[in-house]
Amino acid sequence: MEFKKYLPILKWIPNYTKSLFKSDLVAGLTVWVMLVPQGMAYALLAGMPPIYGLYGGLVPLFLYAILGTSRQMSIGPVAVSALLVLAGISQIAEPTSPEYISYVILTGFLIGIVQLLASFIRLGFLVNFLSHPVIAGFTSAAAIIIAVSQLKYLMGIEIPRFSALTDTVSYAFQHIGEMHLPTFLFCIGGIALILGLKKINKKIPGALIAAVLGIVLVKFLGLDQQGIDIVKNVPEGLPAFNLPAFTLENIRLVFPTVLTVTVIGIVESIGIAKVWEAKHKNYKIDANQELLALGASKIAGSFFQAIPTSGSFTRSAVNSESGAKSGMASIITAALIALTLLFLTPLFYFLPKAILAAIVLLSVKSLFDFHEAVHLWKTHKGDFVMMICTFLITLVLGIEEGVLAGVVLSVLMVMYRNSQPHIAVLGQLPNTKYFRNITRFPEATQIPECAIIRFDSQLFFANALYFKEFIESLVESQSQPLDALILDASSIHDIDSSGLNALGETNTFLKNRQIKFYIAGIIGPVRDRLYQSGLMEEIGKENQFMYLEDAVGCYQKRKNKETDLWVDSAIQTNYNKK
Repeated sequence: MEFKKYLPILKWIPNYTKSLFKSDLVAGLTVWVMLVPQGMAYALLAGMPPIYGLYGGLVPLFLYAILGTSRQMSIGPVAVSALLVLAGISQIAEPTSPEYISYVILTGFLIGIVQLLASFIRLGFLVNFLSHPVIAGFTSAAAIIIAVSQLKYLMGIEIPRFSALTDTVSYAFQHIGEMHLPTFLFCIGGIALILGLKKINKKIPGALIAAVLGIVLVKFLGLDQQGIDIVKNVPEGLPAFNLPAFTLENIRLVFPTVLTVTVIGIVESIGIAKVWEAKHKNYKIDANQELLALGASKIAGSFFQAIPTSGSFTRSAVNSESGAKSGMASIITAALIALTLLFLTPLFYFLPKAILAAIVLLSVKSLFDFHEAVHLWKTHKGDFVMMICTFLITLVLGIEEGVLAGVVLSVLMVMYRNSQPHIAVLGQLPNTKYFRNITRFPEATQIPECAIIRFDSQLFFANALYFKEFIESLVESQSQPLDALILDASSIHDIDSSGLNALGETNTFLKNRQIKFYIAGIIGPVRDRLYQSGLMEEIGKENQFMYLEDAVGCYQKRKNKETDLWVDSAIQTNYNKK
C-alpha cells in the first residue's frame, strides 16, 4: 500500500488495457506536436537556447508520469516560469551565456529540493494561502510583461534590457522606424495562421504547422540572408548527464528566484491538477504527493540540463481533450521528445525566432484574465482590489515583487476577514422555532429583554477584542436594560487562549450588569477547551444548551419562574467521558 502511495503509477498500471493505450497514444502524440515548438519558444523566453526547452519535456515529463497523482496534467516548460527565471537570473548573468545556463539549471535543481522538502513535511496545504484573485492579478501582469519581452522578436530589432517595463515599451516606440518589416510580417503571419487553423478545428496543431511553414519559407527563399533571425544550430542527441554548479555563492545568488518560481509553480501546478480531478472524478489528487512528483522531476531534470518545468494548463487541456486516461500519455510524449532530440533537431536550423515569438504571444493571451476582473468587480469588491493591487505591483515593481506582494496581500486579507467576522443579531421568525438575522429578515422578532447573537467564526487572538467590544456595544446601545444575552456558538469551530479570555471577560462584564449569559450550540472541541480552562463552571453548566431554541425556552421559563427542562447532555466533553 505504501508503494502505491508514493508510486501512483502502481494504482493504474495493473488494470491498463489496450483500449486505454490507444487513447493515451493519441493524446501523447498530440501533446508532443504542441510541446516541440512551445518548449523551444519558452526556452527562448527564459533566456536559454531553444534546445533546453526540449530537454524540459524529456526526463521531467517521464518522472511526473510515474510519481504524479494527476492522470491528465502535462508538465514541461511554461511561459510564467520562464519569465520568472529570466527576471531573476538575468540580474546576475547575461542570457544564453554559459554562466546564465548553469545558473538556470541550478535554479531548477534547487526548486526541486524545496518542493521535495515541502512534500516531506507535508506543506501541500500552503497553496491555499495564495488566493485566486492574487494569482489572477499576477498572471495578468505577467502576460503583459511576457508580451513586451517579445517585442524584439516581433520587430526584428535589438532592444536593451531595462528594469522598468515602461522603458522597454518607450524604447520600442522610439525605434519603430527601424523595425525589420519581413520579421514583423513573419510574426503577424504566424499569429494569423495559428488563430485561423484553431478557428477551423481546435485539434489542428497550428503552432507546429506555423513552425514547419516558417522553416520551409526561410530555407527555400533564403530569408535568413535578408535579416530574418533564425534558431540556427540545435544540438543533436539526448542531453548528457551533468551535475548542477553547486557552490554556496551560486546558491545565494539564485535563491530569491528559486523561492519565487517555487511559490508560483506549486500553486499553478496543483491548481491545474485539481481542475482535471474535478472533471474526471475517477481519482484523487494528493497535494503532498504532487509536491514530491514536481520536486523529483525538477531534480532529475536538472541533471539532464532541463529548464525549470511546471504544469501547463494549455497542454493539460489538450492532453485531456485528446483522450488521455493515465500518465502513459506523458510517457509517450517524453519518448517522442527523445526521438526528436535523436533524429529531428537538424530540421530546426531555419526556424524563425519570429514564429517562436508568435507562439509565445498567443499562449499568454489566455493568461490575461479580464473577465475575472469584471466578475470580481460585480461580486466582491475586496477581491477585485487585491487583484488590481497585485497586477499593478507586478507591472510597476517587477515579477518577484509581485509574487511577494501577492503572498502578503493574501495573508493580510485572511487576517482582516478573521479579525472582523460576521456577527448577526437574531430574532425569531413568527410561528416557528427558527432564529434568523434581523437585518435580513425584518419579520423576525427579538425576545423582550433578551439579545441573541451568532458569532460566525473561530474565536481567537485576531478577533477576541472585536467579539468583546461588539457585545459591550450591543448591551450599552439597548433602550431597555437587558435581562439576558444568548450566544449562538454553533459557528465557533475553534477557540484559543485569547478567545477563552474574551469569553471569560464577557461573562464577567454581563454578571456585573446582572445580565444572564447563556451559550447554545457549542461543538465538542470548543466544549473541551471550556472545560479545561474552567470557563464551563464559571459560566455555569446550567447556562449551556444543545440548541438555540432550548436556550430561549429555558430563559423564558426561568424568567417566569417555571420549571425548565435543562439536561447535561449538551455539555458533555471528552473529559467527562474518561
